[in-house]
Amino acid sequence: MTNLAAHYFAPFCASAPVAAPCRTSFATVAATLLATTLAGAQEAPPPPGQMIAIAGDERIDLPLLYSDYDARIAGDMATVTVRQVFRNPGDLPLNATYLFPLQKDAAVYAMRMEVGDDIIEAVIQQKAQAQKTFEKARAEGKAASLLEQNRPNMFTQQIANLMPDLPVTVTLNYTQTVPRVDGAYELVMPLVVGPRYLNGTDPDPVPAYPNTAGLDLPADAVDERAAIRATLTAPARIGRVWSETHQIAVTGSDDRKLITLPQGRIPDNRDFVLRYSLAGDTTTAGVLTHTDERGRFLSLSIEPPRIAPTQPAQARELVFVLDTSGSMQGAPMTASRAFMDHALGGLRDTDFFRIIRFSDTASAYAAQAQRATPDATRDAAAFVQSLDAGGGTEIPNAIRTAFSSRPPGDALRIVVFLSDGYIGNEAEVLKTIAAMKGDARIYAFGVGTSVNRYLLDEMARIGRGMVRYIDPTETGLDAARSFATRIETPVLTDISVDWGGLDVADVTPDAIPDLFAGAALRLNARVRAAGGATVTIRGKANGRDIDLPIPVSFSAGDTPATQAVPLIWARSRIADLMRAQALDPATDGRADVTRLGLAFSLATRWTSFVAVSRRVVTTDPGAARNADVALARASGVPASAYPQAVAGSSTPEPGMIAGATLMGLILAHRMRRRKPTT
Repeated sequence: MTNLAAHYFAPFCASAPVAAPCRTSFATVAATLLATTLAGAQEAPPPPGQMIAIAGDERIDLPLLYSDYDARIAGDMATVTVRQVFRNPGDLPLNATYLFPLQKDAAVYAMRMEVGDDIIEAVIQQKAQAQKTFEKARAEGKAASLLEQNRPNMFTQQIANLMPDLPVTVTLNYTQTVPRVDGAYELVMPLVVGPRYLNGTDPDPVPAYPNTAGLDLPADAVDERAAIRATLTAPARIGRVWSETHQIAVTGSDDRKLITLPQGRIPDNRDFVLRYSLAGDTTTAGVLTHTDERGRFLSLSIEPPRIAPTQPAQARELVFVLDTSGSMQGAPMTASRAFMDHALGGLRDTDFFRIIRFSDTASAYAAQAQRATPDATRDAAAFVQSLDAGGGTEIPNAIRTAFSSRPPGDALRIVVFLSDGYIGNEAEVLKTIAAMKGDARIYAFGVGTSVNRYLLDEMARIGRGMVRYIDPTETGLDAARSFATRIETPVLTDISVDWGGLDVADVTPDAIPDLFAGAALRLNARVRAAGGATVTIRGKANGRDIDLPIPVSFSAGDTPATQAVPLIWARSRIADLMRAQALDPATDGRADVTRLGLAFSLATRWTSFVAVSRRVVTTDPGAARNADVALARASGVPASAYPQAVAGSSTPEPGMIAGATLMGLILAHRMRRRKPTT
């Protein structure tokens, strides 16, 4: 009933500040509903496919949404078109807000809005100016759309004056590189934002987390709201194409594949992950270049040499940090237990280990690191099996506990995080890790169907480790067991670049990470002067020096496949600037990020896309009500994980529980009264 109550919760937060979560309690809502219900308010039942919210005796229809994703993949570069169709099923104008995810490295470079036969190309503006443009259009009764980036993987789309029987279609375009993971390329299309634990200390909180998040959308309320299509081309034969998250249909030829969904549409409650391999892919390095009015740009793709890494001879201290917060209940916790069972069983007799579980607080299995004897690992495995999930997600506490002691002797410390990353204070977490990690490596394992990949990827990057993701609702146990045995060392370390006289600037990433087997690294740069050179990538593999020479030339003509190179460079440069600011608040990247966003037409933290219709769609814009697009509950996440998105606590307070219980009784009473007689 708590989850159902969220349908009726949104209107009580319509007046909450945009930059702050609503603080209205379930008890307040329940009391209001009780007063109106017992007074005998009689609303007609909503038609199929319609969701409503009740404020007093006023009914507000929630906006409906369809999303279509079309990806065009060439080798390891992808351009994705996202088409969002917003519909107003009611009788009054709506101002709709939709919180949605995109791939964390997506370079969003274009937006278009369609209202009837009015087609408007959005413009990129500084965030404050875009907000003013949007508000002015709303006050004038025009349809308008505003795209804002809240996090690298979290965006808000606002629609002003969404009229009944006049859908608004917003089309976004973004480009990205497709990372190589465990020997295959992996394209992720996030479809839903999971819950976010807000502890009130984050100086840059997630704005306006919707109170309509986490709904079990019924089938007649457009449960299957997403369609996905992908076209994959390659210069050589395409190998296997598959998805472990969804059923797909693959047709086409050896060098061109069409990927579709057999069922047409799917619920938007989990990430869509497409994996593919390219036959004969033995290249260890490659280069793409592009020249236009903005300058010359290059992108280098590097793979480690195909040799098995040697395990360090020195002892290791493995510090396992387990998320036992409320959002990990059920399948995620089961997968985490399976991971730990195999990880503990695979420890060497020279290893030490520690186990830290965290939710609202953090506590350790033992006060000091334990030698990995059979008895110790057996007792530790029993401890893990006894853990239950509940409470908030206070990751900084866990980090401080993990690094509160020194490794025994000269042991190499490896910190292994298992979490869904459902927090809003990413900057605080990353800053804490950077300050405390020392020489430790950090391995992040995301457990969930729609986890916070931005946070977990950044944790691994800062900790010079790797990140992998476990879908606990599908192949969770198999994946957990597999990953648990692969806490391995990188193949290529100490990577540097000899540019061979090529005059480059603003190389990204600014700190080159180590490379693990089956992975790849992409370096991007601006080139000041034309010409060619042989660029040499240097590093160490199993202690031996390795050189990878790469010829680079700007003489060849540009092709459509290279047009994304400047956008990829600009997006990567922005990521470096935002990372520096997250780790050091004294670093202010706002001016540089804004300049890049405007110059390359990219959505960033401080640049937004805005589109305004040419004609007025309503003469009474004041009649429009604010309403959030309902967000589906992320698959495998318990409904109890969502109330904290409103109240700022990972577990419902007693008053909220009482209010939710009363809400359930009220809604049951309403549904009985609405049931048609036979």
